[in-house]
Amino acid sequence: MHRYLPHTEQDIAQMLEACQAKSLDDLYSDVPEQLKLKRPYQLPAEMSEKEVRDFFAAMRAKCTQLVCFGGAGYYDHYAPAVINALISRSEFLTAYTPYQPEISQGTLQYIFEYQSMMTSLTGLDVSNASMYDGATATAEAMLMCVAAARKKNRVLISATMNPAVADVVRTYARYHGVALEVIPEKNGVTSRAEFEEMMQAGDVAGVIVPAPNFFGIVEDYTGWADLCHKYKALFVMNCQASALAAIKTPGEWGADIAVGDAQSLGMPLNYGGPYLGYMCCTNALIRKMPGRIVGATKDKDGKRVFVLTLQAREQHIRREKATSNICSNQGLMALYVTIYMSLMGPEGLKQVNELSADGAHYMAHHLTETGAMHLLHPHEPYHNEFLMKLEKVTADQVLAATLAEGIFGGVKLADDLLLIAVTEMQSKADIDRYIDIIRKLTTE
Repeated sequence: MHRYLPHTEQDIAQMLEACQAKSLDDLYSDVPEQLKLKRPYQLPAEMSEKEVRDFFAAMRAKCTQLVCFGGAGYYDHYAPAVINALISRSEFLTAYTPYQPEISQGTLQYIFEYQSMMTSLTGLDVSNASMYDGATATAEAMLMCVAAARKKNRVLISATMNPAVADVVRTYARYHGVALEVIPEKNGVTSRAEFEEMMQAGDVAGVIVPAPNFFGIVEDYTGWADLCHKYKALFVMNCQASALAAIKTPGEWGADIAVGDAQSLGMPLNYGGPYLGYMCCTNALIRKMPGRIVGATKDKDGKRVFVLTLQAREQHIRREKATSNICSNQGLMALYVTIYMSLMGPEGLKQVNELSADGAHYMAHHLTETGAMHLLHPHEPYHNEFLMKLEKVTADQVLAATLAEGIFGGVKLADDLLLIAVTEMQSKADIDRYIDIIRKLTTE
């Protein structure tokens, strides 16, 4: 009946025993009951090509395209049409791990270009290519800190880190024996006093901070890298990739490792993926870096060529000898952001961020004027995202009212807290429409 499923009843029984499960249903016991499908799939009968097209056109017509003011780590940026046209070419779409440089020069070259662009964006020496997403990249950076420190296994992470990222880092820490501790926040930023006190024990392998932080604030990390290095610890920054075209880079802050999600470099939100984790570091840490690294060299005829370098192949295929078990993830997504960055250039990226920041500050100012809300941390600088404290309305009321007008109004952090992001995708008319909705909501 299922000729492509080779497991016998005995095979399944042995695997269940190894998992300490009584049945296959036990493997899904952590999935809430309300999310489980308890009816057959509603699949239509066979159709002609036209009928298939009509069917999916009707499904697409049911979807409402919202103006997106949501952020919290993932942002609605414009992607030039040429990107999808290029990455859909078969030689890119089906390319896999380029272990054979003789036949993989195209893939190796774009990976090399990706690395070059990411080092320019972060201000650090070297980039890998690439990682699954920003959260796992941050967790891998934590493991790099411990590997570099050798006898230290304590790592500090800021309380202003995106909670979703912090949860992944916490999971990695638990199963790798890393003592992960949180640096408290005060008034929306990481507590400098608590950081200095926690460092004095001398047993810290690394410190992880965000830029901008989860509340949209651009924190001041002056002297943080110096203090980390004084105690022989590494300084790691989790940064919104696009914002690095406008704010101080990890290299300028003196960071040892920069990580984060490259989704903001034009990648569509698309229900959560696929996204791309980036990782850059100083030359001193290049041997500790997980993932692939492509280098440029010359062949026997003196022509410029590209190869995987600085790591034995065991890094990718022998788990027990690998720095990490992440290797060939997201090659296509690395190509995506490479094309995006090459199209935008430094000035284009800067303009995108100027439009985003201008829109965010305009919106925050006029939302405050409505009297319905105000900035929770009004004295802290922010880039394209800001946290509003609601007074006369609740977050649910705002989200329901904006949704009724075709707008996704932000991310609810509490009944009276709403995180709002602006990019170049939201016009002044969109922002004014949002503000008018809030005015009407407070006068009803």
